[in-house]
Amino acid sequence: MPDISALKGFVLTEILNEEPDRCRLTLLGTLPSGWSAEESQDQPLQAIIRIEKNAFASEQAVALFKDLVHKTKLMGKQYTWVAGWLSFQASDIKQPQGDVKINVICPATDVHVKKYTKQKSILVRETPELYRRITLPFINSFPPERTRWVAEILAGRAEQEKVLYSSSECVVLPDMKWDLHTTESLYLVAIAHDPVLRSLRDLRGDVHLDLLKSIRREAYRIVGERWNIGRGGLRMLIHYQPSYYHFHVHIVNANYELAGFGMVVGQAHLLEDVISLLEVNPKIFETMTLTYGLGEQHGLYEQMKLTQSEVDD
Repeated sequence: MPDISALKGFVLTEILNEEPDRCRLTLLGTLPSGWSAEESQDQPLQAIIRIEKNAFASEQAVALFKDLVHKTKLMGKQYTWVAGWLSFQASDIKQPQGDVKINVICPATDVHVKKYTKQKSILVRETPELYRRITLPFINSFPPERTRWVAEILAGRAEQEKVLYSSSECVVLPDMKWDLHTTESLYLVAIAHDPVLRSLRDLRGDVHLDLLKSIRREAYRIVGERWNIGRGGLRMLIHYQPSYYHFHVHIVNANYELAGFGMVVGQAHLLEDVISLLEVNPKIFETMTLTYGLGEQHGLYEQMKLTQSEVDD
């Protein structure tokens, strides 16, 4: 377990990304070596920290202006724009989920740094031939350590207190993007056990339809029983390219429409549509051309950009 008190020793090197619309900062720096017991060296560890403001707890609405907002200032008269400052010392009205959410990646590799650095994107078209020639070798180049955290969850050695469902096919648990409290922003993830199944391209109708339908069924059962969300209340997504190459499905409240969380065209494929396509053609993701966005820091960016002239208009 990390020593979270070591966060006080964080030394800022660079601001990787500022996202005011999401009330989030992504920072690059170092943490003391004591952060991780697995790292024996005395040198500081490179770390990425993402800090964002959590949603307000709806049950605290009655106390919002009575106790929580302790200072206001009129900033604009035409539309009555008021700036407010929160009282973080009001112990009786503390946010159940905390006022901010902090994600720490440590030790952070250069790959992590590239992933979280603000970057421009382009849309590329990936034919089956380009997948076999460029994308598949890229996926195969990743060492098992990159998804060790997934293996630990699937083996029952990590995050077990958060697991909402487990079977021989998959596990379902909260995604780290969720604050574990605000139902409107509910965000779960279903991770398949099969290590050979790594991305959308690997799906075959005659093999994986039962898995995908099971994920859909269990997702609705879980959120129905725990959060009273009914049919049609979820948006279930498969990303391509995904953030890690072990097959998983994102399960999000359908009313949560923040595009920055991977809900944009060109990355997100609705589970319902994927199931329907596989029922029509079991090998469709082996044979179709996929169009998606790539950031300039992505490992596939340069090669895919150079080969776009090969794709017929």
